[in-house]
Amino acid sequence: MTLPPRVLIIAGSDSGGGAGIQADIKTVTMLGGHAMTAITAITAQNTCGVYLIDQTPGAMIEEQLQAVLSDLPPDAVKIGMIGSAGAARIVGDFLAYREPRVPIVFDPVMVATSGAALADDETVAAFDRLMRLATVITPNLPELHTLTAMPVDTEKARLKAAQALSRENGCAVLAKGGHADGDTIVDILVDVEGAAHRWEDPRIDTTSTHGTGCTLSSAIATGLGEGRTLIEAVTRARDYVRAALAAAPGFGHGRGPMGHALGRIPFDDIHRKDQ
Repeated sequence: MTLPPRVLIIAGSDSGGGAGIQADIKTVTMLGGHAMTAITAITAQNTCGVYLIDQTPGAMIEEQLQAVLSDLPPDAVKIGMIGSAGAARIVGDFLAYREPRVPIVFDPVMVATSGAALADDETVAAFDRLMRLATVITPNLPELHTLTAMPVDTEKARLKAAQALSRENGCAVLAKGGHADGDTIVDILVDVEGAAHRWEDPRIDTTSTHGTGCTLSSAIATGLGEGRTLIEAVTRARDYVRAALAAAPGFGHGRGPMGHALGRIPFDDIHRKDQ
């Protein structure tokens, strides 16, 4: 029997259950993996906003990492909301010297779907270490602009920014196009060789978009932990996100959670091995 991939998630908790650790665990589980966690922050939030953030003490972050890695060695790591510059340094130091090296997916979370800031300038500056450790980073367009100080207003500009970020950090970059205007969403993956891969799909008309970035990055990590190629992992992750958006239950009065359990969407269509 093939064992499920073990995915270590380093991220913050979302009390509303739509994003963060909660969305990550649901995603990894739905895609056949086993999720472990190191929680970097606790948030009081719902679909309408983030009301309070409590940072996890650095010693506790380190102890969580040590407890998991000493007994449950991961097949992949996903890093989401990091919480603070100190946490970024702790995570970077801890992962830098772990052997064997495993795929690392870094979602450079800066702002929640509701618009609340989840990373200050010092924390964003500390992302450099994590990006250099990553297999792939998954910025949305505002994050890509912040990380590169380059324009992202056209597809050509986004490609140039993603290529620059990839060269600077020696990792692949998935530039997510959901924040762009228009009826289609274009995601661009730049691999470590500089080659670009493009996905385009119709935009799904829904306000239940809370946790899309968390879900996508965790799905990619699960695929990489299974041994899929990066293109295969991204393709399946995008399929899963789109199915979860279509199956959203409509909860809350703001940006609602997706339907991670997929509701009426046939699961076999999403869990297939992409050719």
